[in-house]
Amino acid sequence: MARRRGIMSEELKVELAKDLGFYDTVQREGWENIRAKDAGNMVKRAIEIAEQAMAKQNL
Repeated sequence: MARRRGIMSEELKVELAKDLGFYDTVQREGWENIRAKDAGNMVKRAIEIAEQAMAKQNL
């Protein structure tokens, strides 16, 4: 099975993981071992950032 390429850049994922407090898990165990809840929070935060950026463009 082909692995899908992620939409988020590695830099953004690291920044979000640090902000949300689980980057230590990523460093120890890798992205594949983060909790589903943390992954969901990461996506939610990325969407919030994108919405804020879009709102600023529309001013």
